Formats: sequence, structure tokens, C-alpha cells
Amino acid sequence: MLDLTVTGWILAVVAATAVGLSKGGLAMVGIISVPLMSLVMSPVQAAGLLLPVYVVSDIGGLIAFRRNFDRGVLVRSLPGALLGIGIGWATASIVPVRGVTLIVGVIGLGFALNALIRPQLDKAPRRPTYAAGSFWGGLAGYTSFVSHAGAPLWQVYAQPLRLSPLVYAGTTTWFFAIGNWVKLIPYALLGQLSAANLATAAALVPVSLVAVWAGLRLVRIIPPLLFYRLITWGLLIVSVRLIWQALAG
Repeated sequence: MLDLTVTGWILAVVAATAVGLSKGGLAMVGIISVPLMSLVMSPVQAAGLLLPVYVVSDIGGLIAFRRNFDRGVLVRSLPGALLGIGIGWATASIVPVRGVTLIVGVIGLGFALNALIRPQLDKAPRRPTYAAGSFWGGLAGYTSFVSHAGAPLWQVYAQPLRLSPLVYAGTTTWFFAIGNWVKLIPYALLGQLSAANLATAAALVPVSLVAVWAGLRLVRIIPPLLFYRLITWGLLIVSVRLIWQALAG
């Protein structure tokens, strides 16, 4: 198990809670997990530590959303995501995490501002297409591999589809759950699933599972319009945080 300070364990518990809430349907919350842990360890180690927590939390989310997902949206986005994960694996040693973080933040900020400035997005759902699904799914898969930060780019694709909150949450959970299971192989080959990381992750799993339940309760009671407003503002805040993190190093 990792030798964390009291502050480190507090941050780890908060990060695990964020992971669980994201798997319970509040997808944007999970993006703060790696940045939080990066305050006390390298981003690479933080990503390796949290991947098992994501994977186990995914199981709770998949059970809860076993009937609430859009198969067509997944079919159009998962092939691109798997390709993005493969590219992330192939370029892991040459692409700086700061650059990826900045790109994710800028794209997420642009989409959030567009959604807030153009309220007609609330009334004009788009249809899922293979082109958009492959493009944004690929970017989400790549950034998810690098730092578990695929949610903003996935949201750029999924939010304009105007799925119901439960279907949106379920489709998001299935998309990232499949990606996380695939990521286990390259993460292991890159040495990020060390015994110390796995032991620490095991201690955090109960926290994340409780948070999955809390997320499920919240997403079932939030009205659709409020739900999308909240995740748009969440995207805006997280994107600004990512930009600041990338520029500040």
C-alpha cells in the first residue's frame, strides 16, 4: 500500500467519491479525481492508482443502468474510443500530459460556453452519427487513457443528443466502463498497476461504491433541464480548472 500522508488519504477519499458519483450518473464529477491525486503524486501514478477504482465502480453503475442506455450511441462511438485508447498506449512515452490537459480544457470550455450562449440546444436534439461518434469517441478514449479526462469530450458528442437523464447517465457509464476494462491491459504493460497501487485502490473501493449509490439517487430526482444545465456548468468549471492546471504546470 502507498505511504500516503493524512492529506494524501483525504484527497484519495475525495477522489474515490468523485469516481463513484461519476459512475452513478454524474459523469463530470469524476474528472477532478486525477487532478486531486496529482497534488500528492505524479499524474501517471495517480491514473494508475485510480483505474482499479474506476473499474470496480463501473460494475455498480452497469448493474444500475443495465436497461438505461442507448445502444445506437454506443455503436457509433465505441470503435473510435478503442482506437483512441490504442493511440494513447502507443504514444504514452512521447506526448506530454500537460498538452493533452490543455486541449481537453479548451475544447470543453468552448462547448460549455456555446451551450450556455445558445439556449436553442435545449430544444433541438441532434441525431447520433458515425462521423461524430467516431471523432469525439476517439478523442474521449485517448484523453481517458492519458488521465481519465475523457468526460468533457464525450459530453461534446453526447449532450446535444438530448437523451433523458437516466439514458444519458447509463450510456455514459457503459461507454467509459468498456473503455476502462480495455485500459487495464496497456496500463499493466506500462507498469502502472503496481502492488502498492492495487492495495491502495482496494482500500478506496468501498468509498467509491457508496458514492455510486449516492449518484444514482441524485440523477433519478433531478429534472432533465436542470440536469443538463448542471453538467454544462460543471463542464465549464472543470475545463477552466484543466486549462489553469496545464498552464501552471
